Order: sequence, then C-alpha cells, then structure tokens
Amino acid sequence: MEKEQLVEHLKFFQELGVTGVSRDARWRQRASRFSEEKPSSPSESASAPVQPEALEVGATGAVPMTFARSAEDALVAIREEIGDCTRCKLHRLGRRQVVFGVGNPSADLMFVGEAPGADEDLQGIPFVGRAGQLLTKIIEAIGLTRDQVYIANVIKCRPPENRNPEPDEVETCEPFLFQQIDSIQPKVIVALGTFAAKALLKTQDPISRLRGRTYDYRGAKLIPTFHPAFLLRSPERKRDVWEDMKKVRALLQGTTE
Repeated sequence: MEKEQLVEHLKFFQELGVTGVSRDARWRQRASRFSEEKPSSPSESASAPVQPEALEVGATGAVPMTFARSAEDALVAIREEIGDCTRCKLHRLGRRQVVFGVGNPSADLMFVGEAPGADEDLQGIPFVGRAGQLLTKIIEAIGLTRDQVYIANVIKCRPPENRNPEPDEVETCEPFLFQQIDSIQPKVIVALGTFAAKALLKTQDPISRLRGRTYDYRGAKLIPTFHPAFLLRSPERKRDVWEDMKKVRALLQGTTE
C-alpha cells in the first residue's frame, strides 16, 4: 500500500511540473523555526518580505475581537460566538451544521475556500471531499501537512446545491473569516478559486487575471490560485497552481522564487 501511495504522489508531482525535491534537513525543520520566529504583533508581521508587484488590499472591515490569551483561545471564542448560526437564510436552506475551520491556530499558511460542500457539511470539516484530497496533495507538494496549515471558507454553511454564496450571505459571514485571519496572523494566505479571491480582494476580476500576483492583505501575503475542484475538471492547470505554490513556499522560507 505504501508503495502504491508513493507512486500516486510521484505521478501527482509530475502533473504539477515538479522537477525535483529538496533533501535539505533544514526545510524539514521549518515548522518549528517559523513558530519561533512568528512576529508577536501585526505591525511586525507587516515587515515580512514583499514582492515587487504586491498590492495593498483588505485593510478594513474587521469585527472587533474578544481579547484572548492565544490564537487557539481566540478561535474557540469566535466559534462560540457563531454558535448554531441563524444570521442568514442558509440555516433554513438545508445545511446540516456550521463548518468553521481546521488546522494549526498558529499556522504560517492559511487556505481560504468558497463554502462547504456536501462532504464538508456532513463531517463539519472544510475540504474533505475529492477537492479536499487534492488540496492535501498540494500542501504536501511544498513539504507541509494539513496539520501545519489552517483551512477555512468565506462562508461557513453549505449553500443549497453548492450554488455560489449570495452577497447578503457573504456580508453576514465574512467578518468571522476576518476574525480567524486576525487571530491566526498567517504569513501567507492562499485564496482558492474565483469566489474566494473576489470576496477577499473585493474585485470582480476573474481568477485567471488575479493569480500570478501577490497582494498585501491584513498583515499577510495573499496569493490567489485555482480551486482544487477546478483542477479536477481541468488537470492541465495544475502546473499553474504549482507555480503559485512555489511562490507560497518562497514566502514561507523568506526567499524569492
């Protein structure tokens, strides 16, 4: 079984266009190093390396947070504030539960998707279906695991038939995402797909125009890329995602790609 899994991973890396891997032990130790070096304040975080084409967006719109002793405490408080949410109409349209977020509360890398799907609505965890399995492989391709990152969605409840979230639903729900971002203070945020990128960047530009650039966003660097569900339909775009993820890896390492 392990051999078959290894073969599948190698095939996936080949599809991405990966031409080699690093055996440098220093990269395997990055998680503890990032944790030790993580700035204690948003102003210190803003001093992280900026790419020349960086744009400043998303500086406003946060909901004041309850002070907490740690990022983990803050996330717990946000989840308790949401409760069994009835703030928008989605709670009447068939959703089973709120899908809050999962991962490392002190993560340097955060992924933001659109909204829960059927599998996520059933399990209460974001990105657990086929698209989620592909996202896991993408995370592993840059040498990380799901436990080392944080994953959330703009919308915490599944829209009926997986339709796009509507403006009033986004307006109601996105303040909780902002609170999650401000609690975690990641170094890099990856916006997965058109909807997440548009919601975060407040733009109507398509993902094909947004990707390939790096944006300053709430003290982090934001990189838009294609959604894993889109890659399942258009596997030829995996190489584009790999180029985006190489930028993510470089930002986490404090280098240029």
